[in-house]
Amino acid sequence: MSEPEADQTPFPGRRTPDATTAMVTALVRLRGALQEARLPLELPGADEQRAARDEMVDQLEDYVIPRLMTLDAPLLAVVGGSTGAGKSTLVNSLVGTRVTTPGVLRPTTRSPVLVHHPDDAKWFGQDRLLPELERVTRQTNDPEALQLVASSAMSPGLAILDAPDIDSVEERNRVLAAQLLAAADLWLFVTSAARYADQVPWDFLRKAAERSAAVAIVLDRTPADAVDTIATHLARMLASRGLKDSPLFTVEEGEVSEMGLLSSDSVIDIRRWLQALADDQDARAAVVQQTLDGAIRTLGRRTHTVADAATEQTDAVRRLREDANEAYDRAVKAVGEASADGSLLRGEVLARWQEFVGTGELLKTLETRVGWIRDRVVNAVKGKPQQAERVTVAVESGLETLILEHAEAAAERAEASWRGTAAGQILLRDAGEDLGRASRDFRRRAERAVRDWQDDVLEMVRSEGADKRSTARFLAFGVNGLAVALMIVVFAHTGGLLVGAEAGIAGGSALLGQKLLEAVFGDQAVRSLAERARQRLEASMSDLLDAERRRYTDLLDSLEISPEAPERMRSAARKVDDLRYAATQQPQGSDAAGSAP
Repeated sequence: MSEPEADQTPFPGRRTPDATTAMVTALVRLRGALQEARLPLELPGADEQRAARDEMVDQLEDYVIPRLMTLDAPLLAVVGGSTGAGKSTLVNSLVGTRVTTPGVLRPTTRSPVLVHHPDDAKWFGQDRLLPELERVTRQTNDPEALQLVASSAMSPGLAILDAPDIDSVEERNRVLAAQLLAAADLWLFVTSAARYADQVPWDFLRKAAERSAAVAIVLDRTPADAVDTIATHLARMLASRGLKDSPLFTVEEGEVSEMGLLSSDSVIDIRRWLQALADDQDARAAVVQQTLDGAIRTLGRRTHTVADAATEQTDAVRRLREDANEAYDRAVKAVGEASADGSLLRGEVLARWQEFVGTGELLKTLETRVGWIRDRVVNAVKGKPQQAERVTVAVESGLETLILEHAEAAAERAEASWRGTAAGQILLRDAGEDLGRASRDFRRRAERAVRDWQDDVLEMVRSEGADKRSTARFLAFGVNGLAVALMIVVFAHTGGLLVGAEAGIAGGSALLGQKLLEAVFGDQAVRSLAERARQRLEASMSDLLDAERRRYTDLLDSLEISPEAPERMRSAARKVDDLRYAATQQPQGSDAAGSAP
């Protein structure tokens, strides 16, 4: 819903038209901030705050914004209460005719019924009160519909809504009852002598007291000899819970007519009180102002609690993201180091390389005489094309094993850190795959990435040697042989990290590869080739691990938790509070801020 224009009707004794429009705008923005606040993580108290957020959004849409825009609309009294309290019978009796059907079987599943004077029909269209409920003028059992009953027996300026049971065994009845009571200007709360001390009604009444809603209590179906005792006890309970000013009416247990009505005498006090409200515009305004101001004040306060919960969600997502990133950053770094410190120049790779270059006197000489002339190096190499291919295969296998090993380790670390939190455990449970292991297709993707890198190295060598293909040195090794040499150089790109005898062999092998390349391309070209090949290898390995990382981070992104959401809520709530405060500082023509009559 876009930010609407408010009716140019000042809030009685409190707000100018401009102030009312400003408040409507602020409340629409508050509603938007609440709607955007996602609380998907199962943190302590999250369920409660999700319910609070939804309840506040509903109240803003169902009551606060529409009511503030139509301040001269009839006062809406919602009749709610416990199962079997006699709400529908009471409504029929107050109107003087059967307008709503009492439930015989429990739970009663039917739509709420709103009774109004025919002249007031314009106020209860789809765009005003409870906009999500379809308007119907027929009897229906659809809880998604609002039955509108026009009756001349009702006084203009007052409407009565018969709501479902607040303690119904059907959840949708309970939810609808709470929604309707939150949309009331006046709660006409019905209980019985047998149920008045039940917990559920008092939970609703506590909420009413917290937001200063106008409430009247009807103690229905009370035995004549117990009226004084029960009414006195109930009055004490009301006073102790902040509702001492709420009117309390008693209806004695009695016969019901064939029309389903109580005797006129049994409801005369309630009818006269409601009639007085209908006849007195100032009294109606006082009730509306009390309930509306209380609702707005409470919305502002409760929003900060939801914002705190949203902050906790944001912090939890940040920690989970940091844990996943730390695990994979560590893996990226480890792969980078292991593929550059000579570690790969061992085992199968070293053996195949030595077959290609020959390890006899040439390698021994290189270990003691680094300045060996390039021509002698070239002439000593005995490698054949098939031997170069064996080196390529060994390099491919070594790189794949390295990257797979660290991908598995990163997945295990990230999973372990997430399992340390309740929110992380639930995300892992609902992920749809085992995040503690590398992806099922990771080995295939790693193989493809390594081969692509080897193809890149081959293409770099081919491009660099475009004008050297006819030289004896180039022809001695071929593109494949030179590409293999470049790979070997890349794997010892961080010289100085190797120690011990094995490191000496690996370093010597890399140095030999460098000398072979320099014999063909020259020193500067070899440095450039090695640097480019190294960068592409690091980028390829990083991309592989980042794809694995995204299994974790995409889960967090799918939660759609906005770090800005808490401050947007707090800012919107502060604006509402500022406007409320400003309204209290304006000169008032009259004091309309009393409690319900």
